Amino acid sequence: MADFRKRRQRVFLVLAGIFLGTLAMLNILGISRFIDFSFTIFGLEIPMVVAVGVLPYPITFICTDLISELYGRKRATDVVWMGLLLNVWVMFILWLGGVLPGTEPLDPATGELIPDDAGRLPVYFEVRTLAFGAVTASMIAYLFAQWCDVQLFHFWKWLTGGRHLWLRNNGSTLVSQLVDTTAVILITHFYAQALPIVDGEALWPQLLTFIASGYVFKVVVAVVDTGPIYILVGWLRPFLGIARNEEIGPGEDPVVAASDARY
Repeated sequence: MADFRKRRQRVFLVLAGIFLGTLAMLNILGISRFIDFSFTIFGLEIPMVVAVGVLPYPITFICTDLISELYGRKRATDVVWMGLLLNVWVMFILWLGGVLPGTEPLDPATGELIPDDAGRLPVYFEVRTLAFGAVTASMIAYLFAQWCDVQLFHFWKWLTGGRHLWLRNNGSTLVSQLVDTTAVILITHFYAQALPIVDGEALWPQLLTFIASGYVFKVVVAVVDTGPIYILVGWLRPFLGIARNEEIGPGEDPVVAASDARY
């Protein structure tokens, strides 16, 4: 007989680990580079510029959707809060690495770091500045977006009686991604001043382009990942020993998805 309890623990650790590892990586890479996916269609140029940190971000929503589907709202919410603590931990390490004495040359008069011939600070401090901006923006946006994702996922699950996985997967992700993208772009610009804004051009059209670019990218990924979500859920349910309308309870045993009753 399969040891379902051990399988359930391991699968949860894998999903939570991918979620948290991806979150840490994208916050450090964050806005260190912007990728130009602009294209031309019927002679019309469509701008699409996204931060490198956006590339792995949809993976976090796949993980929370799978955890929500298989382990329930409480486990998914716990992972979201752990992600917030991880962000705080990343910021602490970045801060600590900058305040400890290093080998970089300092101005004897001011004690400040001496820029190189190009006027740039040592690489670590450039990375730290960008990461601080990205982490601050993502922490605020993350709370709203991931909370929306988990709550909407379970709302759609209750509304459809556990049917139509594609609806709750896409419906929850698309709304939460819009919340996340809008918040990240606005905070990154107005707080961190880190977006490649073109001086002399109107600000809001540029910001809306960044928001639209990031959101369209995430929408495309969300639609594409519907197939893998179905495949993974279809494979994981029998692998973990749980029926269609069951979740893995606190004791690692299947329970009816009663956590949605409040809707």
